[in-house]
Amino acid sequence: MMIPELPNYIESMGGGELKGFIIFIFTVAAGLSRPFSGKLSDTVGRVPVIIFGAIVCVLCGLIYPFANTIFAFLFLRFIHGLSTGFTPTGTSAYVADISTLKNRGEAIGIQGLCANIGAAIGPYFGSIITASYSMDAMFYASSGMALFSVLILLGLPETLENTVGFTPKLLRLNRYDLIEKRVLFPALIMVLLMFSFGVVVTVIPDLSIYLGMAQKDKGLFYLYLTLASIAVRLFAGKASDKYGRAHILKISAFLLGFAMLGIYFVQTPNQLMGCAVLFGLATGIAAPTIFAWTIDLSLDKFRGRAMGTIYIALEAGVGMGALIAGWIYGNKAENLQKVFLFASILSFIGLFLLIFHTFRKNRIRQAEQENTPENKLETI
Repeated sequence: MMIPELPNYIESMGGGELKGFIIFIFTVAAGLSRPFSGKLSDTVGRVPVIIFGAIVCVLCGLIYPFANTIFAFLFLRFIHGLSTGFTPTGTSAYVADISTLKNRGEAIGIQGLCANIGAAIGPYFGSIITASYSMDAMFYASSGMALFSVLILLGLPETLENTVGFTPKLLRLNRYDLIEKRVLFPALIMVLLMFSFGVVVTVIPDLSIYLGMAQKDKGLFYLYLTLASIAVRLFAGKASDKYGRAHILKISAFLLGFAMLGIYFVQTPNQLMGCAVLFGLATGIAAPTIFAWTIDLSLDKFRGRAMGTIYIALEAGVGMGALIAGWIYGNKAENLQKVFLFASILSFIGLFLLIFHTFRKNRIRQAEQENTPENKLETI
């Protein structure tokens, strides 16, 4: 609900040049909290971690109207980022617990589908509420929706066996709690692909106005991309179960690079909406596939840590995209579209790495087959 309105909000406080920090600070907080949420998810349980993040959303929505200075606003964005650091980590681990290897991509796809329904409605109605009432009304509405989610979560059964009670000692981390090494390659792909998302959430609202769209229509880009993402998520998850994670991710990386390149050249709102659809298809394919791949590679007892690692990668990509987009844009219209070219290049680098990864795995598999006892006997 907030994303389309926050750039104007910080500009009204005199911080137009800091638009990139709106998303960057949020994702930094989320990334810093991931090792804690991953460890707590694997010890205290999935449900408490999910609920904690939702409560942070409730409180921040109530406090935003009183954050009337740039410092207070950015500090609150940092606190708000803790919600994203906790709730998705616990939710993904929960979904992994109740799914099987055979339907894992499909299950993650359903999770993403539900999340995207909210993401489709949120930005669009956030702009409408702001235009019809006020920013404060939009903030309070977001808090109300978060509170409703908490009420739903209270009846959710825990899936983690042998949970322990929370103690401050659980917040002590060692180096093994920070990153799950088994999922580093999917994490790298996540960084490269999610860079584009950081760019989009930072400058698309201004680009929409620059192309002549009405103030209330700034959320349309997010509506189009999310609807496209919803349409493809479930099919993408099933396809990755059948054809393999890396193969499906190649399609995503190609579409994402093409979408970013398209935005670099757009001249009309309709062209921008077309790129939004491509962007939505790409992210709808990428998200369930990468998350399912992460679960494939992780050990059951470290599932929360693995999900925390992949979310750290997600936040790193989004955060860097937002920060670099804000820096290149500099609140100057002539720089608006330049950053999309850079985002396109990173997506195509991800495509190249996936192609190389698949080639390398095929070579290893071929070498293993050639070294089987049966083949050795045939050679003799």
